[in-house]
Amino acid sequence: MALSTTLLTSAYLRGRCCRHKLLHPLLEPLLSNSTSKLYSSYRRPGSQPEKKTSWQETNFSFKKGIDILKTQLGLLKKETKGFLIGPGGRPLDQYMLEQTQVLWEFRSQEDLNKWVVSSDVEIGGKSEVYLKLGRNNQAALLYGTLNTEVPRDGETKYSGYCSMRAKPPLGSFARKKYYDWSNFNSLYLRVRGDGRPWMVNIYTDPYFSHQKDDLYNYFMFTRGGPYWEEIKIPFSKFFLSSRGRVQDSQHPIWLDKISTLGFTIGDKVDGPFQLEIDFIGLLNDRAHTEEFAYETYEKNPRV
Repeated sequence: MALSTTLLTSAYLRGRCCRHKLLHPLLEPLLSNSTSKLYSSYRRPGSQPEKKTSWQETNFSFKKGIDILKTQLGLLKKETKGFLIGPGGRPLDQYMLEQTQVLWEFRSQEDLNKWVVSSDVEIGGKSEVYLKLGRNNQAALLYGTLNTEVPRDGETKYSGYCSMRAKPPLGSFARKKYYDWSNFNSLYLRVRGDGRPWMVNIYTDPYFSHQKDDLYNYFMFTRGGPYWEEIKIPFSKFFLSSRGRVQDSQHPIWLDKISTLGFTIGDKVDGPFQLEIDFIGLLNDRAHTEEFAYETYEKNPRV
């Protein structure tokens, strides 16, 4: 109780001195929903920037601070216990011998809450996208309508995309965490599409990338029809892109610094779309020995 009172008192004082620059990152997960604005940093061309700072919009609630503090301390206890046992809370021998792992499966609304959807509406477009549980609550159904009409703002040149992205993993007190997929060599999915192509996106931490908006892509072509299909995508098949363009120099993925995974449709075809996802997992395929599928180039070759 004394700790919470001290934290809330310091939050009140941070607007009067430079101390708020240090306290705000620690107080934000206690006093507000820290994941609510992870994907709302884009500002439409021509619109005015927000005048309020993030700390001015924080809801100072004593009861909420106490409840979230208890939750974060519980997460910290769980993380500490898992760290002492082994990677991911599993003994080291089990972790080293593990050949498959299910990352996401969709059986309840709680599973859907781990993902967010977005579309070109953020830049003034007219595409629509929705996410809900499929039949018998056995899959995630991503559906909507693609519209390639370009907004008339004088700056936007292209439009027509919809996406679904997993929320980045967070530790206790909103600490940034990463997925470590270095024990596997392939992404494994069970999906049912409508015949339209999708782009599978893997995001890495910007510090380990060449540019802030770099991501790794793979084009997944669904066959359509009533039958499910199982798709195996070796990580060596993903290519590095920046701002939607393939880089001249290709680089393998930092598999121990994965921040999130996503799916995007933008095939420039107006009309409805849908994609059902049963589960998303990892596979260590011993038969696949390719390390990297693309050519690599030396930045400063010797003459």
